[in-house]
Amino acid sequence: MSILKRPLSRMVLVAAMLTLPAIAFAQQQTDLTQYVEPRIGTAHSRWFFFTPGAVPFGMAKPAPSTNGSYGNAHGWDAVGYDYRHTSIEGFANFHEFQVGGVVFAPTVGSLQTVPGKTDHPENGYRSAFTHDDERATAGYYSVQLKKYGIKAELTATPRVAFHRYTFPSSNEAHILFDIGNKQGEGGEVKDAKVYMTPDGRIEGYVITRPVYVLKYQPGAEVAMYFSAQLDKKPTSVGTFVKEKVNPGDKEVSGKGAGIYLNFNTVQNETITIKAGLSYTSIENARLNLQTEAAGMTFDQAKAKAHTEWNNYLHRIEVSGSTHENKVKFYTGLYHALLGRGLASDVNGAYPRNDGSVGQIPLDKNGKPQHNHYNTDAIWGGFWNLTQLWAMAYPEYYSDYIKSQLLIYKDSGWLADGIANSRYVSGVGTNFVSLIIASAYMCGIRDFDIKTGYAAALKNEIDGENRPHGAGKSDVAQFVKNGYVPHLDKGNGGGELWQFSASHTLEYAYSSYAVGQWAKALGKTDDYNLLNRLSKGWENIYDPSLKLVRPKLASGQFIDNFKPSEVWRGFQEGNALQYTFYVPQDPQGLIAKVGRDEFNKRLDSVFTFSQKNAFGGGTTLDAFSGLEAPYNHGNQPNLHISWMFNYSGKPSLTQKWVRAICNVFYGADGIHGYGYGQDEDQGQLGAWYVISSMGLFDVKGLTDTKPSFGIGSPLFDKVTIKLNSKYYKGKTFTIETKGNSDKNMYVRSITVNGKAVHTPFISFADVVNGGKLSLQMGAVAKDKY
Repeated sequence: MSILKRPLSRMVLVAAMLTLPAIAFAQQQTDLTQYVEPRIGTAHSRWFFFTPGAVPFGMAKPAPSTNGSYGNAHGWDAVGYDYRHTSIEGFANFHEFQVGGVVFAPTVGSLQTVPGKTDHPENGYRSAFTHDDERATAGYYSVQLKKYGIKAELTATPRVAFHRYTFPSSNEAHILFDIGNKQGEGGEVKDAKVYMTPDGRIEGYVITRPVYVLKYQPGAEVAMYFSAQLDKKPTSVGTFVKEKVNPGDKEVSGKGAGIYLNFNTVQNETITIKAGLSYTSIENARLNLQTEAAGMTFDQAKAKAHTEWNNYLHRIEVSGSTHENKVKFYTGLYHALLGRGLASDVNGAYPRNDGSVGQIPLDKNGKPQHNHYNTDAIWGGFWNLTQLWAMAYPEYYSDYIKSQLLIYKDSGWLADGIANSRYVSGVGTNFVSLIIASAYMCGIRDFDIKTGYAAALKNEIDGENRPHGAGKSDVAQFVKNGYVPHLDKGNGGGELWQFSASHTLEYAYSSYAVGQWAKALGKTDDYNLLNRLSKGWENIYDPSLKLVRPKLASGQFIDNFKPSEVWRGFQEGNALQYTFYVPQDPQGLIAKVGRDEFNKRLDSVFTFSQKNAFGGGTTLDAFSGLEAPYNHGNQPNLHISWMFNYSGKPSLTQKWVRAICNVFYGADGIHGYGYGQDEDQGQLGAWYVISSMGLFDVKGLTDTKPSFGIGSPLFDKVTIKLNSKYYKGKTFTIETKGNSDKNMYVRSITVNGKAVHTPFISFADVVNGGKLSLQMGAVAKDKY
């Protein structure tokens, strides 16, 4: 496996030091952006995956697009930037789940106002490029557009996108603002408007109808607003709608709307655009620009973004191991910090679920008390993102929960996936209640506990008048029966009726999580109900097969049962995979299967799956591997390599987690997060981060006193910087002795100098600060 070459990091570091010497990033710190390669895994990747110009959790996510104008038929298809493509069609500024639009494109020569297609780039304004002329890192992107001899550069503040274009000498230089056409996951355009103001700003909006919004909240839409300033006045201006050009016009509306600016340029002349973005109004886009970037140059924004990324990445420092493993680690961490970006403005305005504009309460200084965010569903995120957030970024975890509670207060339901607060569940489940409960168990409690608990309980047990977008449409059946009865035919989308067994398992797990929270709060009746529901997995466990199996309303198991069959009772998986979906009670599952058989079966699952790179082999497809016994490219299996810690064989967890890190995860454009599999806004990246550190909780930190399972760290030393607002400790260190590829097995464990005899460490021990020491060796050992 090769690592993409990106000789940019030192240049960026120098720029940061020279341009903004007062910034807090200490010069003696290692520049960790040198290990971030955003192009890894960009062949067949999602719309929001490749946005190198953004800052952590930013709204402004400027990025190149190779096929974004193609749109997205199903809402999840790979689209945007593809490593295999050879032309760039422009630079979109909004990149989120079900959100995309507002494209800028510099050109030279005859004016072209449609992007064209990848197989005929000459028919549009897209330009050829090569990866040799491209630089991508955390917070900065540049590329040479060969068709025009233009160098394009991107960076951002949280809500302001910066574009800098370096032109050749020309009296036919242009900048296009392609606003009214579909982009990525944004869906079909309903309306758009773009105009030039008397003072030379380019402003406008686009309103789209994303596929998942139409599915989960029919009639709703997503709006994106912008206000852009340029540092050079054009010689002339015109508008366009698709290919129709209107020279001299300064305003145009409707689908396909765009505006172009003409310039005379000298060799190497730069034109910079600063675009304030908003999901609420053009006025707030202007305010975001004024507040975050008034007087700021491109180089200053670039340096500030570089500093911010380093500060975030330095929350977890690793040493030892290989350069490739560091690249995998920090690129994975980068993705975990990139996705699920801001949806609220600097003044606290945010888009509400009903399409109106809401206001986040302000603190005594007139600043919003928290932020609001767009997000893909959190399905599976408890086995990666929230564990990482809890350890190293609890302030974001807290904000995320407060953001989700805004939806609950506005609509009456937790929403899971949201695009501008619109329901975009994606998978028809809803695990927001679980991650709120988990945050509470981890000591993150600076949110409205009363409202949070009420929302979580309602999410677990209430099916009355439940909107499709809130997911769990069959939860009433689960509460009534203790399982979801199976149907082979039904009405509406599959998540409404098709996934009885996987829903049973998921609802049982989240019932456990909220039940533990109820127990901690002293809500005995709620705890008793939820604890009963948490055992729902037992109702679909077939002891004759020692597998979970969909069950009919009559209480009979389904006929013609095929354990490897996908979609019949199981969402994006099969019975072989989902039988291990009992994270709340691994000991109970092990007891039913039998310890020896459990270990033998699970070990054989990984032995077989390694032949297919623990996924779908080298097939470039988001759904490759669904029929396999293990599929690391999808959420339902992400915990099972850690279950050996409960079955008396921790050495097998150490062996197989290392193998997954080494084999499934790659470091090039084709082989990144598997082969073309869905990284899911930081989920697979975060899994690599915590697993390569040697810490992971099968239960998703949902116990009243949560703990991490201990694995086999890839690094000699890991240091986590803890947030003093939430935790007592300053740092937690993981050190290994004798660590190597051969010495993958843990021989002894100590925490703060005291011997530990089980492969677990409490969450409290981690966040109170201290040291976990592991003696490594070449021989497996299962008793400590």
